[in-house]
Amino acid sequence: MPATPSPRTILETLLPHLRVAARYAQQIQTSIVALPDKDDAPNAFAAALTAADMSVQTAVEVALLGTFPHLHFYGEEYEQSFNTGYVRSQDLSPPGNYLVTLDPIDGTRFYVDGHDNYQILLGVLGWDEFEAVLAITPAQNRYAYALRGQGLVQGALHEDLDACTPVHIEQPQAAILLGSGMAKVKPFLPDTYEAIAVETDYDTIRGIPNVNGVLTGDLAGAVLRGGKFIDGAAIAFLATEMGYVVTTHQGEPLPPLHACSDYARPGLIIAASAKIHQDLLQAVQAAIARDATESSEA
Repeated sequence: MPATPSPRTILETLLPHLRVAARYAQQIQTSIVALPDKDDAPNAFAAALTAADMSVQTAVEVALLGTFPHLHFYGEEYEQSFNTGYVRSQDLSPPGNYLVTLDPIDGTRFYVDGHDNYQILLGVLGWDEFEAVLAITPAQNRYAYALRGQGLVQGALHEDLDACTPVHIEQPQAAILLGSGMAKVKPFLPDTYEAIAVETDYDTIRGIPNVNGVLTGDLAGAVLRGGKFIDGAAIAFLATEMGYVVTTHQGEPLPPLHACSDYARPGLIIAASAKIHQDLLQAVQAAIARDATESSEA
């Protein structure tokens, strides 16, 4: 088997292909036609499968199979992809190889409704932790990436990795995003925060911040029901590299990737500071306690 490329080499190699895919996604956004909804989609956001999802994933698969065919690959649209059968494996690899993951359009509903905060997320996963994540925001002509332990950097889409500069958010907006299934936390958050629940506050016209708002200062934190490797967990890794506090709903460190199931980490709390994390943790625990009380009384 060929020598395994470094995470940086993987990003450098795939970035030109991702640039083309990003420009394609932006170009067709205004005329995109949604494909039939996924039958097993857990919520309306995941149900909005579009032609862009499939085309972006195909572009990455072609580049990966043509350059690093021995790497493992897991893309969101693997069930519909023509290339799944050619991928060496979709599983995490023990030390010595990597799993590359892809969410071709993270925030598909945002994309379909014409908002500019959708993104393309590519991850390079080791056995225990992410080794790198690259997040492109096509409509904003920028991207950010992090290599494990080296911090988050960002740049314009046309710039190479070396031209990117460190990301520092001094004063994020006092807004907290509550992901799907997490609206129950809203009543327990201090009034100092603007709580934005995806299920109840999403607006097709004005939109709301996406989870990637934690990387831009549009959000001071987020509470996610789970962190899928392809999206939520990838953004959590970027936030960690930016110096944010990231834990489970119990306030514990995240489990190693190989200890997780279904390509997902458990519920996540992402916070810009220790104080914000404490506020979110208390709110999450209060919501969990209320659920337990109501369940026992039922």
